Amino acid sequence: MRILVTGAAGSIGTVLVSGLTDRGHDVFGLDRSAATDGYGERWYTVDATDPDAVDAVFTDLDRSGGVDAVVHLAGIPDEASLTDELDSHVVSTAALLDAMVGHGVSRIVYASSNHAVGRTPRSDRLTVDVRPRPDTFYGVAKVAAEALLSLYVDRHGIDAVSLRIGSFLPQPETTRGLSTWLSHDDAVRMVHAAVTTPDPGYAVVYGVSANTRGWWDLEPGRALGYDPQDDAEEYADRVPARDEDEVEAAHVGGPFVTERFYRPAL
Repeated sequence: MRILVTGAAGSIGTVLVSGLTDRGHDVFGLDRSAATDGYGERWYTVDATDPDAVDAVFTDLDRSGGVDAVVHLAGIPDEASLTDELDSHVVSTAALLDAMVGHGVSRIVYASSNHAVGRTPRSDRLTVDVRPRPDTFYGVAKVAAEALLSLYVDRHGIDAVSLRIGSFLPQPETTRGLSTWLSHDDAVRMVHAAVTTPDPGYAVVYGVSANTRGWWDLEPGRALGYDPQDDAEEYADRVPARDEDEVEAAHVGGPFVTERFYRPAL
């Protein structure tokens, strides 16, 4: 498949660009940062919140065969003001969706976050049916972007898979991470499944590995062909106990529910 990856220079983006290429996909990168090594003409240095610039990328790609899917990773990765978060995550998603509709691209995979449901009290099996319960303005923006995807699925018949990503790290670093970890290899497996599964409509998947201590239901991902192989338990003896562990285990969002993340919206 021909895949446009936004946020391609970020931590997840660099892993996916390489991993999807290794799986035989023809990958194009889009980021505000310059191209990573070897990407040259397959890279667009563009702000994803600029709808005209985004549409121009799709127009240029049409000259060489277009794209089959978009993997949308671009956006502020941390907490910021509400307006900044909405601009970064919702406006960018809108710009991409409008360009997709205009250029006949029917599949988007979106990097949402566990923080879209971060205020949910932790349980042993969190399903995708829980109500949106963001823990931060970052989480609010992810919820809003998910809603926008759902609207475009219903209006325009596109396919959209929203990945509520956990702790994307080379290895888990905290006790909470032993439950929420997403390995690099499983991230590639998950996105590959999301771009290739037939007719998902609108789907939500928890982006975590097959962790022994996992909290989240993996069946929606497996239904799309995502078969996670890694387990954070392999690293359990290297993760030190901390005073914060009990608080971080109380809610899905971990430390993001605590008062140190409270701030005015504007």
